[in-house]
Amino acid sequence: MTTINTTIAERVEVLQAGMAGQLPADVATAFGDEQAGLVAAGMPAGVLSAGAAMPDGDLLDAHGTATTLAAARAGKPAVVVTYRGAWCPFCNVALRAYQEQLVPALAGRGVELVAVSPQKPDGSLTMAEKNELTFTVLSDPGNQIAAGLGVLTAPTDEVRAAQQSLGLDLADLNADGTRGIPMPTVVLVDAEGTIRWIDVHPDYTTRTETSAIVAALELL
Repeated sequence: MTTINTTIAERVEVLQAGMAGQLPADVATAFGDEQAGLVAAGMPAGVLSAGAAMPDGDLLDAHGTATTLAAARAGKPAVVVTYRGAWCPFCNVALRAYQEQLVPALAGRGVELVAVSPQKPDGSLTMAEKNELTFTVLSDPGNQIAAGLGVLTAPTDEVRAAQQSLGLDLADLNADGTRGIPMPTVVLVDAEGTIRWIDVHPDYTTRTETSAIVAALELL
């Protein structure tokens, strides 16, 4: 049973144990091969580092209202999380953990928590409602922030076919009709909009632990 104090890695282990054997063999193989390829490729070239300006773009809130990351931060430092979408079980695990563990840690520190994905606003709303999120969840049509950070990727042809066999087509879910998705990334942004810390996970089954984010707050 998952408790509020368990790490994201422990929660993912429980998730994967529950998923074992549920997917058709060819689908599981496609996902496994993709994961192995992402691990082997490692960190993409060109990822922004501390000291760079945080990218922004024309974003949408969970109700479809135009906004920006700067507007969501409202002049405050922020922890910005990029995630793939409400369809991704690993994203649900991570954002639920951040709600339970990171939101209380940020309370009183004057630091915003903002999650960004390329999905349509109704996907953002689904994510927020399903996981009872109290922090800001934004839609990024065209993956402007992910591209700016250097963490934009897309499923392989084999994975795209596997996803479609499960009734999942990212082109239908993403706000701009493409299949681009961000590598799960956590960025600590100061009040001036400068990156102070960034943690990128090419392997989407792993995520930045809350303890690492809280430790990085000392950089502000």
